[in-house]
Amino acid sequence: MTSQALQTVIEAADRAISAEDFDGLMAFYAEDATLVVQPGMAVTGKARIRKAFVAIADHFNHRLTVRQGPMQVIEGGDTALVVMKTFLDTVDSDGWDLTLVRRASYVFKRSDDGEWLCTVDNSYVRICWILPPPRQENRSEADVPGGGGRMALCKGRRAS
Repeated sequence: MTSQALQTVIEAADRAISAEDFDGLMAFYAEDATLVVQPGMAVTGKARIRKAFVAIADHFNHRLTVRQGPMQVIEGGDTALVVMKTFLDTVDSDGWDLTLVRRASYVFKRSDDGEWLCTVDNSYVRICWILPPPRQENRSEADVPGGGGRMALCKGRRAS
C-alpha cells in the first residue's frame, strides 16, 4: 500500500507544480525539506522551496507540465526512498513541444498522523545500476552538460 499512497502524493504534487499552485505544493513537503534545484545547488525549507518553484516556472515560461513514470519504492520504518523517471513537458524557444526525461529520487518521511511528506526532492540523479549511460548511436538521448543525470530530449510537434 505504501507504493500506491506515495504515487498518489507524487501525482498530486505534480498537478500542483503544473498548475503553479505553489502554496498547495508546500503541503507535500516537510518543514525542513531540501530541493535540489540543479546539480550543486539545493535549497532547504518551505519558503525557499516555494521561491525555487516560482523561478522554475519562470524558466519554463509558465509552460511546464510534470508527470512521472513507473516508480521503485524502498521503505524502511517511517522513511521511503522513491526512484522514478520524471517527464517535464514544455515548449522550447522555437515553439516546439519538448519533453525532458530525468531520473528522480525522493525521500519521504511518514508524519505522526500517517501523512507522507517529502524531505528530499532530487530530479538530478544518476544511478548507473538503474540507468546505464547512453550509447553513442542513440542520438535521441544525451547527457546534459552539468545536468548530473541523463535526459532525453525529444522534440514533438510545434506547439500552437
